Amino acid sequence: MRFPIQAIAWLVPALVLGISLPARADGPSFDCRKAQLPAEKTICADAQMSVIDVLVAKALRGFEPAFGGDKRKIARQLAADRNACKADAACIVSAQNNALQTYGSAPSWVEEYNIALIGKKALDLAARTPRPVDQPLPSSIGRCGFTHIKTLTARLGDDPLATASPEAGSAATFTNGGAAVSYDREPGLAGSKVGDPVVMCLISIPRDCPQGDLRGRVYYGVDLAGKGTWSLPDSQHLCGGA
Repeated sequence: MRFPIQAIAWLVPALVLGISLPARADGPSFDCRKAQLPAEKTICADAQMSVIDVLVAKALRGFEPAFGGDKRKIARQLAADRNACKADAACIVSAQNNALQTYGSAPSWVEEYNIALIGKKALDLAARTPRPVDQPLPSSIGRCGFTHIKTLTARLGDDPLATASPEAGSAATFTNGGAAVSYDREPGLAGSKVGDPVVMCLISIPRDCPQGDLRGRVYYGVDLAGKGTWSLPDSQHLCGGA
């Protein structure tokens, strides 16, 4: 079944058309005349991404790892996430927003811009895929794939989300092995049903973590049947938490 973009375009946040973004500042943080990588050239060609790149560079200067990690190694990992996006704008902004969150300085407008771009990417993928089949859980920032909802419950226990109290939170699992957890009743999940087709996109990989602690990856999801969206981590605690 094809999911026509006209039928589900309303799922893209209104931000993608009406978001209030800052005017172009001096930037990016590097000399565009010497840009060689596709990601660098894409940043140079976009006013908002140039502003974000300056913010990342400034935030890095004041960053101190929370768990005794190597600051330069963490920065290299985050830069590699960005560069792996090549010319994919939604991916680049996801990687840069992840860097800002890691460095502890993420303006709300950057996250909103991130969600607007990744939401459009997810819908574009649905619109051009006539018969989507389950794909592996995305493992790189900015990557998206099809899956289906396997379970919908309260955050703790097996109570169905549809009948659980609002205080019970939300939890979902997916047929690709992914998960989504919230301490609140997540509206995007509350309107979904087990078996609904979903596009999931990985938008955040924690990089400042204790060794071996992989919790806290954040996925953006679009329910192609229930028409809900969400942006949630895969565990109750981020890396380094309880």
